[in-house]
Amino acid sequence: MREDTLLRPAATGTTAPLTGVTLTATGRGLPLRLAIHLLQLLGARLIEHHRSSAPARLTLGSGSDAVTCALDWAGPVAMPLASEADVQAACGLAAVHGRRYGAARPLGIEYASAAAGVLAVQGLLAARLAVLRGGQARRVRTSVAGAALLAVGQYLAAATADDPPEPTRADDGPPPFTSADGVRFEIEALDPGQWLAFWSGLGVARPVVGQGWPPFQLRFATGSCSLPAELDMATRQLSYCQLSRAATAVGVSIVPVRAHGPSGYRPPPWRIEGVPGPGSPLPAASADGAPLAGLVVVEMTRRLQGPLVGHLLARLGAEVIRVEPLGGDPSRGVPPMVGEVSARFHALNRTKRVVEADPRSSAGRRAIRELIAGAEVFLHNLAPGKAEAFGLDPAQLSAEHPGLVHACASGWGGLVDTEGGTSSGALLPVGTDYLVQAYSGLAALVTPPGRPVAPALLTITDVFGGLISATGVLAALVARAGSGLGQRVDSSLFSAAIALLDTATPADAPAARFAAVAPEELAADPRFAAALHHDRCVLPRAPWEFHT
Repeated sequence: MREDTLLRPAATGTTAPLTGVTLTATGRGLPLRLAIHLLQLLGARLIEHHRSSAPARLTLGSGSDAVTCALDWAGPVAMPLASEADVQAACGLAAVHGRRYGAARPLGIEYASAAAGVLAVQGLLAARLAVLRGGQARRVRTSVAGAALLAVGQYLAAATADDPPEPTRADDGPPPFTSADGVRFEIEALDPGQWLAFWSGLGVARPVVGQGWPPFQLRFATGSCSLPAELDMATRQLSYCQLSRAATAVGVSIVPVRAHGPSGYRPPPWRIEGVPGPGSPLPAASADGAPLAGLVVVEMTRRLQGPLVGHLLARLGAEVIRVEPLGGDPSRGVPPMVGEVSARFHALNRTKRVVEADPRSSAGRRAIRELIAGAEVFLHNLAPGKAEAFGLDPAQLSAEHPGLVHACASGWGGLVDTEGGTSSGALLPVGTDYLVQAYSGLAALVTPPGRPVAPALLTITDVFGGLISATGVLAALVARAGSGLGQRVDSSLFSAAIALLDTATPADAPAARFAAVAPEELAADPRFAAALHHDRCVLPRAPWEFHT
């Protein structure tokens, strides 16, 4: 990869809240290059970059308004980590990625480095926002190790729960599946009825279909997926066209696994647009509070991408109010458990206030809108068309609450390349991690050499998509602080996957100097004591440190 690969800002047509703000940098490496690239997309003007072996450092602004971020490899981890390979091995990424293969495997992309670059941008935006609101947080530190621990946080929580999951076993079988005409493809079914209807239609016996549902449903959480061989045998009897028709008929999503990324349309990481209307200032910051203290976020999300956004904003000091369906989010009860809640759910939602409301009812919609009336941010990852149906789309909410930041973290975004054309996101398959990996070409980069292309079962786009979305929200808040105007923020798993296509591990990258360890081993390692804490299970600490 050339040194300047990520330094060319693309025209995005979006709000650029850092226009006119200077940026200086010291150091080298992917985390720094990616951070510079993202800050330039937001309008910052790079005036100096010393490409030296000195520790990476970014300074946004000048004089009394300047904020600075230091970025290193190890952060609070007491190990001499010095490369992406070191971090993936030492912090559990390689072990989780290798579960399906029976041994630890590096990801094939500089994933922790890319995540650290995004965290650095978040730290700078949060600090700048604090300064604009009269706060004092002007210096921030983050690390590649901190980014890696954030990425394995759910696996770490599950491994240290009251009833840890059974060890996973290697399985080289599908998914992806293979059709009679040789097309490898991924499917997604979000409920057991869809799963049963699809496989029954292919002639698979009901008991076999039932046996396959639990590992398929939990592959996001376990990093493995051992399915009955009869499923693979069934798909090999039909062409991809026939399988596609069968899937569509019962609501199952299906996409081919692509060996390369899309040509032509490459979406920016996010789209931020100002909303016309009367402006209003953000609440003032407290003198000694966290950067987002005093701000309220209403979150209406599910699965991983959306809840991670709210989690990151909460770790930066915002009050996050989570709207859940009546009876609570079903994910609360998915084992392994810590007390009465899922360990994985607890990892992302433990600090949020919960309000139950049904947006399909008038009373529920009224309750949600009342919450939003007292918030600065409304965050959701509702399916296409649902926000409009519930009266929670940007046009309706902004008319009622000028100054609101309306953030949507979707699967595909508004448009996506479809072999030379564009397609509305509403017409695309459900946007989940493995379908996006397969379609974007990211799966080809993360597959170990010599293996058939397959998405990583480590949820890499969910986590990176959450990071990208949270960065867009912070940038929109900076824009709101400067203009008083509300903002609309759109990001997607697909845009996150496209950003990761530029992070393939170089052929001459150094190998790991440490043995790969599983997440559960980190909890007992004293070298990680400053990076982890215990709250009913072991969890990573916030990936930033702020100072005045």
